[in-house]
Amino acid sequence: MSAIAATGDHRRGKTALFLIACGWAGAAPHWLEPARSLFPAVVLAFCLGGYGLRTVLRNRQQWFIDSSSTSPESVEQALLPFVDVLVAARDEERVLGRLVEHLTSINYPEKKLSIWIIDDGSEDSTPEMLKELKVKFPQLHVITRSSSAGGGKSGALNEALLKIQGEWLLILDADAQLEDNSLLRLVEFAIKGKWSAVQLRKAVVNTQKNLLTRFQSMEMAMDAVIQQGRLVGSGVVELRGNGQLIQRQMLEKCGGFNEQTVTDDLDLSFRLLISGGLVGILWNPPVQEEAVETIPALWRQRQRWAEGGLQRFFDYWPLLISDKLTVNQRRDLTCFFLLQYALPVVSFADLMTTAMTRTIPTYWPLSIVAFSISGLAYWRGCRSLSEGPSLPSPRPITLLMAIFYLAHWFVIIPWVVIKMAFLPKTLVWAKTSHQGE
Repeated sequence: MSAIAATGDHRRGKTALFLIACGWAGAAPHWLEPARSLFPAVVLAFCLGGYGLRTVLRNRQQWFIDSSSTSPESVEQALLPFVDVLVAARDEERVLGRLVEHLTSINYPEKKLSIWIIDDGSEDSTPEMLKELKVKFPQLHVITRSSSAGGGKSGALNEALLKIQGEWLLILDADAQLEDNSLLRLVEFAIKGKWSAVQLRKAVVNTQKNLLTRFQSMEMAMDAVIQQGRLVGSGVVELRGNGQLIQRQMLEKCGGFNEQTVTDDLDLSFRLLISGGLVGILWNPPVQEEAVETIPALWRQRQRWAEGGLQRFFDYWPLLISDKLTVNQRRDLTCFFLLQYALPVVSFADLMTTAMTRTIPTYWPLSIVAFSISGLAYWRGCRSLSEGPSLPSPRPITLLMAIFYLAHWFVIIPWVVIKMAFLPKTLVWAKTSHQGE
């Protein structure tokens, strides 16, 4: 691991300082005169709301590249790079067979495609399934790790890095579903755009399962809209784990995957940024995946996402404010951090102070602006052309319910911050179970 990969030192202390700062920011306005108590929230609503509105409303047409025109005949196959597809799998008996069968028939020159499955200590029938698949598909490569190997998904991917030879890596989750020509189009987009990495938009395959999966489908579309807006504004695009194409040379420059984080994709996004690598996002075609179907599963998943998202800011902040980043990138990250992570904690402190002092909440203007911008991003995303599963129709009642669904972040993020500040540092790679939709 190179020096650029964070080790997670002093995370508890940094989180405690963040908690104290947000607590003070949330409580302090309550001791101002009533006429001035809303002033901090109004100023932030104006500044951060302006950033969010510009991000969502930016013309994203140039990033809706007409990659649908890509076909085997339009690509000079002799010039295509070698690609290694990596899938870290643990207890994936329900979905892995489908993925392997599809990858072995994907539209890409067979001699330039290598498929690697890393069995990361599975305890179900995944090992036996992989043996059968290996016989059926001799081109399949299987790496077996013990359950005590450590490092989570990052450790599994790093082990594969020691064996592969491709120029590009496509990282997939075991439940991923792709169109036959997705890789061709993704590679063409990456090369033409001179990206160091490209993230496919994530689409939910089980949208119609229940309201929870429907809202997650809308959330993924909203996230892609915001990411594209950040990119158009010369900001920062982040990887999302599943459906990410990475240039091997740049990945090695970053030091591989960081085994000291619970979200390898978010951590790598910052290390690519610090190393000068540019990340793009491709709306169509998407990578399809399952959304979690229950509240407990959502709670576990979002805790991990929140913890990993905060860790990377605490780990890399000296480099994030340095001249390694452009002014636009630093401004984008600052606004994103305040909206995504600081606002929920400040709002929590605001409500706690309200209850103790029997005063009126002071940060409601900022919260209303943040939720309104999210609703606008929902609307733009769900109205965009999707080659994957149909996106929910953004009717008013659906938008209101989806906005209410986003309030779970205002519970999860404060809880994760408190836990990170007061409990000993632990690395738990919580696995999301897949049902085989």
